[in-house]
Amino acid sequence: MISIGKVSKSFPGVKALDDISFTIQYGEVHGLVGENGAGKSTLIKILSGIYPQYEGNIVFDGSVRHFYSAHEAQTGGIATIFQELTVIKELSVAENIFLGREPTRRLGMLDWSVMRDKSNEVLQFLDTPLDPRETVGKLSVANQQIVEICKALVLNSRIIIMDEPTSSLTEHEVDQLFITIRRLKEKGITILYVSHKIEEIFEICDSITVLRDGKHIGTVEKTETSPDEVISMMVGRSMNMMFPPRSAKKGGLLLSVRDLSRIGEFEHVSFDLHEGEIIGFAGLIGAGRTELARALFGATALDTGEIGLYGDRIDHFAHPNDALSRGVAYLSEDRKGEGLMLELSVRENMSLPILKKISPYFFVQGARERELVQSYISKFKIRMTSIDQIVESLSGGNQQKVIISKLLLTESKVFIFDEPTRGIDVGAKYEIYKIMNDLTLEGKGIIFISSELPEVLGVSDRIFCMREGELVQEFTRDEAEPEKVMKVLAAGENLTGGDAA
Repeated sequence: MISIGKVSKSFPGVKALDDISFTIQYGEVHGLVGENGAGKSTLIKILSGIYPQYEGNIVFDGSVRHFYSAHEAQTGGIATIFQELTVIKELSVAENIFLGREPTRRLGMLDWSVMRDKSNEVLQFLDTPLDPRETVGKLSVANQQIVEICKALVLNSRIIIMDEPTSSLTEHEVDQLFITIRRLKEKGITILYVSHKIEEIFEICDSITVLRDGKHIGTVEKTETSPDEVISMMVGRSMNMMFPPRSAKKGGLLLSVRDLSRIGEFEHVSFDLHEGEIIGFAGLIGAGRTELARALFGATALDTGEIGLYGDRIDHFAHPNDALSRGVAYLSEDRKGEGLMLELSVRENMSLPILKKISPYFFVQGARERELVQSYISKFKIRMTSIDQIVESLSGGNQQKVIISKLLLTESKVFIFDEPTRGIDVGAKYEIYKIMNDLTLEGKGIIFISSELPEVLGVSDRIFCMREGELVQEFTRDEAEPEKVMKVLAAGENLTGGDAA
């Protein structure tokens, strides 16, 4: 279906793709993996017509093709569903499916009946009971993705590129998406599936291409490789262990939470956090973990409860600045919306929380600022052209390292990490786990929230299970077997061997 031949692409100071060559077969689900900065996004944008300037050639369905715009790529049979969906939420399902190519009658009037009938055809093919008249903004993220797929089907696309399609989906919604992908494959449509989640790649893909540092490392059949081998290809080193060993010792009490409640979100939550400890919060979407973290940090108001910090009693933090001033830092799950100022540079983002410290007499000490920022860039190996590079242009993993560096510059003692590894590759994840371990070796304490259960079990010393706003059970690291924890989270079983806090 596609033959990519010696494709290269450079930006100022960076060679994003270096002589890439591989093929994608007709009617297969082809996985594309690599660490952040490996070149996946650049390649997708070349195939999609967004980056028309590149070296090399691409053969599509037997003919050399060079797309000079996204519209050309779409009319040429390639549809791309990006991680940031492009639906217009104020319009209906049918209007989104036919956006920019609306069927018309005489005098240019929209032919609503044709739009609805053809929308129903593709929806029925995907076995999705959506109403073409429904407003897209009222749909779940999973169903909004279905609308994007319908747009591709109406265009008679021969290949559909899916970029991190499950990053915001529940486990059930992921299963539904995979059913849809298999239906597309049966229809003869080729899928290029881009994901950081290796378990998904091995579940849905037929073959896998690995990129690293802009180079093609290899293309392998799924049946002839293993997750460990693919991860090793991605990161350039053996990763026998997905999680670094824990060596920090449990110390004195840092944080004590008693009977915290916020009506409609969580109730009667109590737990302790000690020096050198990572406590993980497991739960399904809607369990109340993020809501608890935000209220604990002072971003939302508590209804009841009290907080003990370093032995002092605090009713609550009235504002996030109050929490920061007392040594409590929070990494939001919404990296782009709440974690970064995307239009500012790496330097400006990292120094933002410490401006008062480096600005005596209202003037920023530029040399001091650069020294501090550069020290964390070196420590965490953040990939960039300069500290003045706009942060929006960094890969997801490097953006996350900038946020963590920003928090560490505050010299806080308690860190709340909400989904710190969402949307980043296994290599970057491992580096963040190491950063967390290093913090605990310094006597810091971490509250860790993740929707990936293996991750919670792999990094945490104790695991707290939340369900429907309640903290229902606590497990030690040794007690926390995946099956046991999942029964508590999903089946509502409270098991012996662990107590609610």
